Amino acid sequence: MSLSGNLDYMKKTVLKMNDKKKQLCIVTGVGPEKGTGAEIAKYFSEKNYIVAMIARNSENLFNLEKKYNNSYAYPCDISNIEKLLETLKTIKHNHGDAYILIHNAPSASRGSILDLDPINLEKNFRVNTTALLYLVRETLPGMLKKRNGHILVTGNTASTRGKAHWGFFASTKASQRILAESIAREFGPKGIHVAYFIIDAAIDTPRTRPFLQPDKNDDFFAKPRAIAEEMYKTVLQDKSTWSFRVELRPFGEIW
Repeated sequence: MSLSGNLDYMKKTVLKMNDKKKQLCIVTGVGPEKGTGAEIAKYFSEKNYIVAMIARNSENLFNLEKKYNNSYAYPCDISNIEKLLETLKTIKHNHGDAYILIHNAPSASRGSILDLDPINLEKNFRVNTTALLYLVRETLPGMLKKRNGHILVTGNTASTRGKAHWGFFASTKASQRILAESIAREFGPKGIHVAYFIIDAAIDTPRTRPFLQPDKNDDFFAKPRAIAEEMYKTVLQDKSTWSFRVELRPFGEIW
């Protein structure tokens, strides 16, 4: 092993020893730097949580792992439920029970229902809703033991109303919201805070800005860092004033 390799190994060993004193936050959908998932992971790592980052792109994840303190890459395509379960077991073995679960990974098919392959509806459902179910089933028991934990889900206005050309995505996000609300109603009285974030905005990410509204100024977009901050504030809410439905939109958004 090279000198730099030895140093990296020693650094990770020290971090893991210190990790035992920190709480675990699992984040899905951790994409490119400056995107929503990456900013969520970065923000919670800065607040001294261990962050287990889940996404398909292993190269990107390991790059972020080097940049963010307390953060660990767990490459996984969450549409593969078997692989997701294996990944969650590995995370638990390495870091213990999760205190925070943030399901941020989306699957979105756009187009007329006459043109889209019906298989894509099932793919959207598997990532947006089925994966949430399995994520919760694997992490919730540890939270219940302590009667303390947080489950945060990234949603949008598609979860509240249908829209032309977004039928597959909207229907699966609506089911995601209802599943999250059902979990909140069942386990809220047992100390588990569930919050669903309805983001009524185009999000300013390197991937979406050129695709959605390239001609708009900065005020038009929701900033990923600001979304992460609002999620963190929700975790800090007193039990007497928990939120479930958290709506976020830019000040100029017409609604």
